[in-house]
Amino acid sequence: MTLASIPNPDLAIAAENKPRWSLPDHRRHGFHNLHRIARYSLSFRAPSVLPLVKQVDWTIGERPEVARFLAMPHFSAFVVLQSNHILYEAYAPDFGPNRPHSIQSITKTTLNLMLGRAVADGLVDLGRRVRDYLPEIGAGYADATLRDVADMNVANDFSEDLSDPDTMWWDMERDAGWRLPPKGEKEGTIRSFLCGITSDNLVNRTGEALYKSTNSEIIGWVIERASGRALRDWLIEIVEAAGLEGCFHITCDREGVPLVDGGACLSARDLARYGLLFARKGEGVDGRRVGDAAFIEDTRRNPGPSLQKSRRYSRQTMTDGTWLGHGGWGGQYMLANPDTGTVVVYFSVLENKSASDGNFSDQLVEMMANLAAEL
Repeated sequence: MTLASIPNPDLAIAAENKPRWSLPDHRRHGFHNLHRIARYSLSFRAPSVLPLVKQVDWTIGERPEVARFLAMPHFSAFVVLQSNHILYEAYAPDFGPNRPHSIQSITKTTLNLMLGRAVADGLVDLGRRVRDYLPEIGAGYADATLRDVADMNVANDFSEDLSDPDTMWWDMERDAGWRLPPKGEKEGTIRSFLCGITSDNLVNRTGEALYKSTNSEIIGWVIERASGRALRDWLIEIVEAAGLEGCFHITCDREGVPLVDGGACLSARDLARYGLLFARKGEGVDGRRVGDAAFIEDTRRNPGPSLQKSRRYSRQTMTDGTWLGHGGWGGQYMLANPDTGTVVVYFSVLENKSASDGNFSDQLVEMMANLAAEL
């Protein structure tokens, strides 16, 4: 007698061409548990931990602009860190300081550290073409410079409008193990997907960032190929320098390639510890260094393509020239201010159809940037 199975209900396509875990009614559970939901994942832990000491400034939570975001129904966590001092933290009733949360595209910032080190060591030249490092890549990236790829300044046929049920991201999500392939189709891999992206003209004529998570996967692949070191090893180095207390979970494809564009899951405290690497320009615990201080500083000055509200995209980060940070799909943000040494982290899970809201994110970033500048 054969025992029949059913498709995994978390990963099977349910509605709007989305797996159940990312639908509004299930998304909060999904973002709080993505490290256990995705088909494949890696996990790293640091041998030495940056101890955090509470030095709470209760007036932070009393600020109307802060209190507003802590009262929102989609709120999960909020941490303000300076040096090793927790100046303020707050959590939703169903969350807590030791719980991992999907950080989505905040994961991309790890590539700024990797790329900075690779450039400083002469392994990578931002002016060279992707095909110089990845001769097997397709027309969607072959003739793009690494500088343009890192700055989200490439035009190709990949689409990432997550309000569109037919956007190409869903195909990428399948190959990354976040959903099951349609019945009868075979699951691919991240890098085979990248090679299939096409373009008739790579020039971005909009003046604005053309946000494509595939750009991040290209940068990661180039770093791995040029250095001869697995991305896993680069990530371990970052985790150890940050002195993370809990696990750094990152989802991967069936070949074990980490999803560096958005697969990491961390606690809010550990994301703040990680953010200190940018606030301290690459200096971690016990004198460990990652990235490159000059590259991080140049990232703030780099005139990358524009984003909303006087922000621009620069080398796998977002910046206004003062702070460095990144947002994550669904309502997360990490912001680090090197001038004040302050890191601010906010987790939430938007439960609208697209899991995004431009007005919400613009106001959130403004609040976080002002707070980091004033402390």
